Amino acid sequence: MLLPLIFILTISLLTRDPYGDYSLPLTSENYTRLFGFGTFGFDPIYLTILLRTITLAITSTALTILLGVPVAFCIASLPKSLRAAGLLLIAIPFWTNLLIRTYAWQILLGPDGWVTTTSTFLFHTNPQGLYPSYFAIMLGLLSDYLPYLILPVYASVEKINYSLIEAAQDLGASRFQTFRHATLPQILPGILAGGTLVLIPALGQFVIPDLLGGSKAILLGNITAQQFGASRDWPFGAATAALQLLVAFIFIRFIRNESSQRAFA
Repeated sequence: MLLPLIFILTISLLTRDPYGDYSLPLTSENYTRLFGFGTFGFDPIYLTILLRTITLAITSTALTILLGVPVAFCIASLPKSLRAAGLLLIAIPFWTNLLIRTYAWQILLGPDGWVTTTSTFLFHTNPQGLYPSYFAIMLGLLSDYLPYLILPVYASVEKINYSLIEAAQDLGASRFQTFRHATLPQILPGILAGGTLVLIPALGQFVIPDLLGGSKAILLGNITAQQFGASRDWPFGAATAALQLLVAFIFIRFIRNESSQRAFA
């Protein structure tokens, strides 16, 4: 697991030669370029892309939590004979390739798709189609990563000690207070675990933004894929990948600290 990371970090410090390969000498130019300091002065384009990527990843994670937690409770409230079927319905999307699911969203969000037709009828949106757009990207991310959030939260919901909830209600707590002080602390480990499983891959996602966002939504993952592909600039692509690793590490440390503080409390 460490060898690919070491390989990426090493390449990010090398120089691109005229033939599109990487070679010595060692340089920090790839990182200075990434942070906006290039040959022609300061240009914050990659910092803007980084901020856009982080914002989209955090937003998609927050939405999956808002949508996934009620679904997890809904499945847990089913009779035992039906819970397996509920979990199976959540897992069914994994049986289809991500690329196929994303192309399916292109059809649904296209001018003749029923999602666009319904949206145009109800909300008077653009009849030319809902993609390429940030809305299409967000919808694709939600449909792809929602199961990663539901399953860990469901595992926590199954272990809830309902006597704590009953005690809070007996002490006069409102529904919101009961959820905040008796229910949320018990399912928080599942939310943090599921949120991590959504946030980290969302930071490096490039297939969904590329197919559903087009040229309107360039994210850091798209830049990385481009550098290792058409641009043949592996050192700079490795630097963008290293930046994604750094951002992911920061978020993981934050989530771990939050989880430790909650456990201590």
